[in-house]
Amino acid sequence: MFLAEEAAKSTSTFSGFDIFVILFTVVIAIGLIRLLGAKKKNPFAIGFGLVSLAVFVTLSAVMVMGWMGKL
Repeated sequence: MFLAEEAAKSTSTFSGFDIFVILFTVVIAIGLIRLLGAKKKNPFAIGFGLVSLAVFVTLSAVMVMGWMGKL
């Protein structure tokens, strides 16, 4: 029983999907920077990129706080 309790405490909250979330966040940020720097602006794409980036940055922040045990 003691070993099972210790194993439950040391279980990591990291999963393989977390890497993809961070990569998608970086890709969305790069795409938004390119959209903002383009000569011909697409307001719908810029708005969609801003909303997507906000969601993924929030998700990444919550995920990292979970890794640190602050949630």
